Amino acid sequence: MFDDNRDTIVLNGLIETTLDSVDGYRRAADEATNSRFSAEFRSRAQEREQVVATLRDEVRRLGGTPEDDGSVLAAAHRTFLSLRDKITGSDDHAVIAEVDRGESYLNEKWETAIKDDTLSPETRSAIGNCYDSIRAGHDRSEQLHQAIDATNA
Repeated sequence: MFDDNRDTIVLNGLIETTLDSVDGYRRAADEATNSRFSAEFRSRAQEREQVVATLRDEVRRLGGTPEDDGSVLAAAHRTFLSLRDKITGSDDHAVIAEVDRGESYLNEKWETAIKDDTLSPETRSAIGNCYDSIRAGHDRSEQLHQAIDATNA
């Protein structure tokens, strides 16, 4: 027998982390100097909002209350980045590197959830269906990071 409470906890953890991703993409879109990057980051933020909506629906289906905010740790990290940028400045390379780092963290959280065999099949299926968007964002951020590294080399 599967525990709906465990499913809800894992889903809410993914919601929280994915909300951090939405915020990170919005911040990256605001800081990028290249309009192509800004547009891509805004698009990714919207995709992640759709993922969050799907996960929230799943939490409600389980009878839980969906998370409605990102993590305190991510908020502290954003504050640190803002301070750092005021001191050292920010450029597209730094923005893309930070997006790539955030995507790697997010992807790891999702992969852990997908492998959690204590979750119900329905919850694992919902996570798996949303993971395609997460994985695509991760892959794209790696490509951008490699491309901008090659340009700056």
